[in-house]
Amino acid sequence: MSRKNIILKKENKIGFITLNRPEVYNALNASLLGELGEAVEEVKKDSDIGVVILTGAGEKAFVSGADISEIPASNAILAWATSRDHQSILNQLERLGKPSIAAINGYCLGGGLELAMACTLRIASEHAKLGLPELGLGLIPGYGGTQRLTRLVGRGKLLK
Repeated sequence: MSRKNIILKKENKIGFITLNRPEVYNALNASLLGELGEAVEEVKKDSDIGVVILTGAGEKAFVSGADISEIPASNAILAWATSRDHQSILNQLERLGKPSIAAINGYCLGGGLELAMACTLRIASEHAKLGLPELGLGLIPGYGGTQRLTRLVGRGKLLK
């Protein structure tokens, strides 16, 4: 299958999904997320793949967040539907049935951190920068990040 924004490779029972938009720090857009959903489904069906590793192309970012050029302008219904659709792709990854590892290099912000939290395990390089900058703008993470973060670190640590 030909993909523009995702590279899926298989080697020694390991699936490698590379988010391939380095020119925009692998920002999540609808096309990339659609391809990610297809790749996750392909990995799920492939009995030769026992684990999948997700990473971002380039040296600067795993995923810098949502592609702000695609954020719906002042249409709450469209924003809600888009968020729900994108969240379902991360849910698909979270429920893959096989271990998934986020190999975090560089920036891992917003939707990128939400994507990493949907994986079974996260491994970050020393220069990785993780965060949910949308919280500083009074916005909530749109892909289920508030629920995943609470489950991962616990409510007490989250509220500190």
